[in-house]
Amino acid sequence: MRLLAISGSLREASSNTVLLKAARLVAPEGIEIELYQGLGSLPHFNPDLDVEPLPPAVADLRARIAAADGLLISSPEYARGVPGSLKNALDWLVSGAEFPEKPVAFFNASDRSVNAQAALRLTLETMSGRMVDEAMVTVRLLGKAQTAEEIASDPEIARTVRSALQAFAKAITPRT
Repeated sequence: MRLLAISGSLREASSNTVLLKAARLVAPEGIEIELYQGLGSLPHFNPDLDVEPLPPAVADLRARIAAADGLLISSPEYARGVPGSLKNALDWLVSGAEFPEKPVAFFNASDRSVNAQAALRLTLETMSGRMVDEAMVTVRLLGKAQTAEEIASDPEIARTVRSALQAFAKAITPRT
């Protein structure tokens, strides 16, 4: 199973990005997590540019979304909302066929991002994303400068993240 992880933060030392990197380290066997790193290189959404050929960064994003079985999103809250760079990426997905019905889980690095998460959920549901509530977790990392390895080595956090990934995989895998 292949998951695409998207951090809503462009900061190098973002706790959201570090949480997604830690998830990659503790992922159960059979779950591959790719961290999308092109958020900052996407052009501003413009419907006039949403035609073939797409801007290369947009074509790359759509290809990665299409190849993924599900999306993990970890995002900060800016001014009680979703960061503009993340919303911009989502705007580029609206007219494509890659995103509808794509399973999505939030990995929150702070319990203070409730407004952004609510706005993000509304946007993703409007875009026909399939929210997987049983795979959503909050790991309180705000104010803690930890590496992905340090987070992954914390038994409680590792167990929480691994359980969420297992729940996500279970929700994605068709029942036979």
